[in-house]
Amino acid sequence: MGQRAEAAALRVARLSPRLSDYAELRSSWLRDIMAGITVGIVAIPLALAFAIASGAPAEMGLITGVVAGFVAAVFGGSHVQVSGPTGAMVVILLPIATEFGYQALPIVAIMGGILVIAAAVLKLGRVVAFIPWPVIEGFTLGIAIIIFMQQVPAALGSKPGDSTNAIIAAAQSFAHINITQMLWSLAMVAVVAVIMVGSTRLHERLPGSILAIIAVAVIAQLADAPLAVIGELPTSLPAPSAPEADPALLQALIGPAVAVAALTAIESLLSARVASGMTSAGAYDGDRELLGQGLAGVASGFFGGMPATGAIARTAVNVRAGARTRLAAVVHALFLAGVVYLASGLVSQIPMVALAGVLLVTSVNMVDYHNAGRILRTSRQDAFIFALTALITVSFDLIFAVLIGIAVTAVFALRALSKTAAVEHEEIPEPHQPEDKHIAIVRFDGALYFGIGDRILTAVEAIEGINDVDVVILKLSQLRFMDSSGARVLAELIKVFGRRKITVIVKGLQAQHEHLASSTGVLSSLAEDDYVIASLPDAVAQAREIVAAKRG
Repeated sequence: MGQRAEAAALRVARLSPRLSDYAELRSSWLRDIMAGITVGIVAIPLALAFAIASGAPAEMGLITGVVAGFVAAVFGGSHVQVSGPTGAMVVILLPIATEFGYQALPIVAIMGGILVIAAAVLKLGRVVAFIPWPVIEGFTLGIAIIIFMQQVPAALGSKPGDSTNAIIAAAQSFAHINITQMLWSLAMVAVVAVIMVGSTRLHERLPGSILAIIAVAVIAQLADAPLAVIGELPTSLPAPSAPEADPALLQALIGPAVAVAALTAIESLLSARVASGMTSAGAYDGDRELLGQGLAGVASGFFGGMPATGAIARTAVNVRAGARTRLAAVVHALFLAGVVYLASGLVSQIPMVALAGVLLVTSVNMVDYHNAGRILRTSRQDAFIFALTALITVSFDLIFAVLIGIAVTAVFALRALSKTAAVEHEEIPEPHQPEDKHIAIVRFDGALYFGIGDRILTAVEAIEGINDVDVVILKLSQLRFMDSSGARVLAELIKVFGRRKITVIVKGLQAQHEHLASSTGVLSSLAEDDYVIASLPDAVAQAREIVAAKRG
């Protein structure tokens, strides 16, 4: 009991905040503060836009940026990760808000957060390492397409269609176009795009989205343009409280909560991994990152916010701005809080089309076109997985797309692995003896696993003269991988030879395969326990003795 308590205490300590998180603070505090302010400026329009795109009021985005951003910064596993509302989460949250109302978003944030915390306790922090590169890029492309299409109605000054599919809804919005509204909206989107793209080319640290929103707001005011604005915003953060939910709603939200948790884990771990490669500020702890994101989701929900994840774009801005410790992400959250308390009146006058323009440009920038091109050129298999994942993301479901992408990748990997599997008839080493003509050596190369058992049995049966010998040596020293199905093939092969009065010797059974061979009946199928031999000369010597005894 004492050992369990000690292990639990060590586990808690490893996942808890510590002073070493701020080891560089003495030398980097000013850079961290400036980086936090820079990211905060970038985060304002994104927090507002992603909330509205999720079917929620704009203030939910700011609340989420403040609360989730602060909690994830303190408890997360990356020194430079910035968290908040993201475009990927919009894809999941909009259908939830449409079906259950935006009031369900805090509830699903808490439920999803609890699941992510459970994932941290179960040490699932390295899960992102098992998601193939083409799947990640295809998933990102699909999300970008959905976000772009979701903004088409706003960019046209129209209302979205009734379809839950973003592409179909965008097409349906053309039926509600008002020419005057459309011209104004398209003009403002063009202003946003020109400023965001142009500012980046002038200097990468220029807050193009903020400059674009200010420009559109000024033009709209001066020209008295017929453009809808965000509207009234609260001037303070709400007090934390548990959202109201009846059992039926909680049950209905289990599926969406699982999707939210899965996306939170995938996107946050991916962002943390990317960030660790961009800076020397230290590696990330995957399990701790999950804990931080889970706590952030729970906290956001209790304050009336929505689910959040680690944000790749904001994290990249943070790193490029010189961040070295978590102070930068904390300052980013405090900056957003300052906007809520001090500038909500100004923010309420931002035209909605300006936020749509920001999201349109953001969605285009989400895709790494260089990586996409490399995938398409690498192999047909990678190109197929990339395109399939993107297509399923757009057409059906984001999490389902990732699972299908992983499954198809696994099928291709197993297919490639099966090509390494081979069965060869090997000559007996010289000097030869009379007994050798009654001995056969069968060498197994590569992998022996489910799906290729029949092929292996057929290959062994096809070896010339295999049924006319007295002893078969199964040489396993070059077998790199074997699963339980492959081991059962060996056990069956030994039994087949046994029924033909052919003795089997196993040569070179590797240490990592011993338990599997024992548990699946390979060893018990042998005529004698000592017929498992390490070296080929010893195995041949044993085989000669058996032949001599049989024919003596």
